[in-house]
Amino acid sequence: MSDYASNFYRELLKTFSGKTSYEQKKLRLKPKSNSKPFDKDRDPVKLSAGIDEIVGQFNWNSQLSKAELFVSWPDIVGPHVANACKPTNLNNSILHVDCISTAWATQMRLMAVQVLEEVNQNYPDLEIKEIKFHAPQAPSWKKGSRSVPGRGPRDTYG
Repeated sequence: MSDYASNFYRELLKTFSGKTSYEQKKLRLKPKSNSKPFDKDRDPVKLSAGIDEIVGQFNWNSQLSKAELFVSWPDIVGPHVANACKPTNLNNSILHVDCISTAWATQMRLMAVQVLEEVNQNYPDLEIKEIKFHAPQAPSWKKGSRSVPGRGPRDTYG
């Protein structure tokens, strides 16, 4: 019925105006689709199912788990410790955590086994084998216009 109506409309346009509209030309050139409203694969899909499919298709599970670990770090170690020690990197099953002082790094190295157990309990798919806590680095004296070659000041950390 719709083909009959569209043909009638086209003929009507040709008869009275002698021209076909731009939309009609576009429709004529466009190939017709054979899909029907209730065909297979036309059902609506839940957004969560679509996102899960995309995550699996692009193999993003490990990156999402890693990001979730970094975001939920305060829940694992507590807010006080999380203010002093933040995870920075995860490479080759080793989690690197930067601490604000040498004292914090030393204390966290003593608790590394408990933190590692907690992390592996919450995120077993990351398969973390070791946690390395890093203290802040000493400042570099090799910058600026007045720096001199050599070992620099020797009595600073004496």
